Amino acid sequence: MSIAGVTVRRLRLPLTEPYRLSYQTFREFEPFVVEIADTEGRVAFGDGHVSPGSSAETREGAWAHLCERMPHLIGLPIPDAKACMLADFTSSRVATTTAVTALEVLEDHPCLRLDRPHRLPLLTPIGALDERGIEAEVAAALGTGFTTFKVKVGKDVDQDAERLGWIQQAAAGRAELRVDANRAFSRDDAIRFVRRIDPEGIMLFEQPCDASAWDENAAVAAASDIPVMLDEPICDLADIERAASIPGVAFCKLKLKRFGSLDRLAEGIRHVQSHGMEAVLGDGLGSDLHAWLEACVAACSIRNAGEFNGFLKMTGRMFQAPLPFDHGSLGLPAGFRPVIDPALVAAATTAEATFGETTTKRTAHAP
Repeated sequence: MSIAGVTVRRLRLPLTEPYRLSYQTFREFEPFVVEIADTEGRVAFGDGHVSPGSSAETREGAWAHLCERMPHLIGLPIPDAKACMLADFTSSRVATTTAVTALEVLEDHPCLRLDRPHRLPLLTPIGALDERGIEAEVAAALGTGFTTFKVKVGKDVDQDAERLGWIQQAAAGRAELRVDANRAFSRDDAIRFVRRIDPEGIMLFEQPCDASAWDENAAVAAASDIPVMLDEPICDLADIERAASIPGVAFCKLKLKRFGSLDRLAEGIRHVQSHGMEAVLGDGLGSDLHAWLEACVAACSIRNAGEFNGFLKMTGRMFQAPLPFDHGSLGLPAGFRPVIDPALVAAATTAEATFGETTTKRTAHAP
């Protein structure tokens, strides 16, 4: 079989409430969705979300890259199509991953074949800013089964430390905290922050300084009683090895959209673990399609709460039947295969480009 047609879409998926990071507040996700049809009439999808400010990759650049590369895939067998995309991976990581994962779904990648059910705990962000609001939000999160919380910091050392203390008091040891600065602190502010806070109940301190500031992040790790996790700098095996060489860095955050394929992501996780660190997996800005892909990799490799929780922030879902979720965990039944909701995708599409011959079939997998 070979590639018969490709459709590239840009979607707008509103969120139930604003999602605040140190560098941007999101009120909607705008993923790219690649739909690929083969000459036997099978169809598969992949998606990826470019987060402005997270890296040098832009949405405009990713769209242009997809539209330029897709015509080259027409007529190629799936292995050759994957190689064609990955040969230019670093030019646009998210765009490439979006297309390659669609090809991996089309070929029914082994990672997606679940022979038994899996239950994957997820974390949830705590977004309230005042003490009373934090108490209510923490109580609600605990009541729905979450036992790992994400706490965003990076704007003001003193205010962040005070707010973190309120969250620790409200959680009272019933949940583990991941504190994430999203690269916003300077070296000195990050060190002042870790020296001011109580490490009790805090699992890790994520990406204190800029992604390119390896020395600054290393200085924070050396000064911190809380293990540091690197996120945005971790894009390949060499980055993992560099992280492993830094005392105090005990975690690496991996995201599918930065590694290019399910195969490469799984290899990255193994590399983290073989270097004595723990891998954390997931894109909190990803759709349910992206969450499913990351969850399938996590099912056989990750030992902690997943961060592929973006679908819980959306007002609608891309699948006809939502991803199974209850009591703080994503459930993957044996043999689970999601099916895309064509009406939602059509309603959410803000741009579309088609190459080759396409089909109207809307399955998210290769049957």
